[in-house]
Amino acid sequence: MSNVLQIGDYTFRSRLIVGTGKYETHAMMREAIDASGTELVTVALRRVNLNNPDEPSLLDFIPENVRILPNTAGCYTVDEALTVARLARAAGIGTLVKLEIIGDKNLLWPDPIATLEATKILVREGFTVMVYTTPDPVLAKYLDQAGAHAIMPLGSPIGSGQGVLDVEAIHRFKHRVSVPVIVDAGIGSPQDACLAMESGADAVLINTAIAQAKNPVLMARAMKLAVEAGRLGFEAGRMPRLAQAAASSPTSGMMALGQ
Repeated sequence: MSNVLQIGDYTFRSRLIVGTGKYETHAMMREAIDASGTELVTVALRRVNLNNPDEPSLLDFIPENVRILPNTAGCYTVDEALTVARLARAAGIGTLVKLEIIGDKNLLWPDPIATLEATKILVREGFTVMVYTTPDPVLAKYLDQAGAHAIMPLGSPIGSGQGVLDVEAIHRFKHRVSVPVIVDAGIGSPQDACLAMESGADAVLINTAIAQAKNPVLMARAMKLAVEAGRLGFEAGRMPRLAQAAASSPTSGMMALGQ
């Protein structure tokens, strides 16, 4: 097993990706990012004013050793998503991008058709594309064939904290795609993060569960440890599940009582 996360030409030691929204203050966000040990944070560019670089921005509070992953959050069409990605490149943020196109405003559910179309275009333009998608293994195959560099199935609806509702989806993805599978959206606790990693996810992306915790900094550290533990558990290989009890101590060769 590799001890690094490889996404296109980018290498990361941490398998925890952290979001930057919903914190009470930018200072608290920075402290939580530090505690998480992440090397990659998502930023919704539609919520950042890139036209006035002299004004204070959340970008000023991201640690220097952490890469910014521009996110097309809030986009509902292919053209909107392409515009945001190209803006990130023009602003010098880079060509590593998280593609997110919403098809349902209430569920914040990804639009599979628009997502696939935008993936093809961005890959042709030289972007390294991490794609937020539904837990659909067939769509995952098409995204992989389109050149996506990481595929990010939702665990449950964005910000819901419901956890990974379909753990088997991780296994289905891992057997059908050639790129990292990153669980995105819905993780609510360290237990959820650990389960996703132990089930074979290459990484997890967490925002609300950290930012909206009573103590975001402490939760960020908890998520860091949960991701590490889950990955170690996956690499170690869990014991098989048995239908009945099995004694921990061997019974063969034991002296019978009374002898």
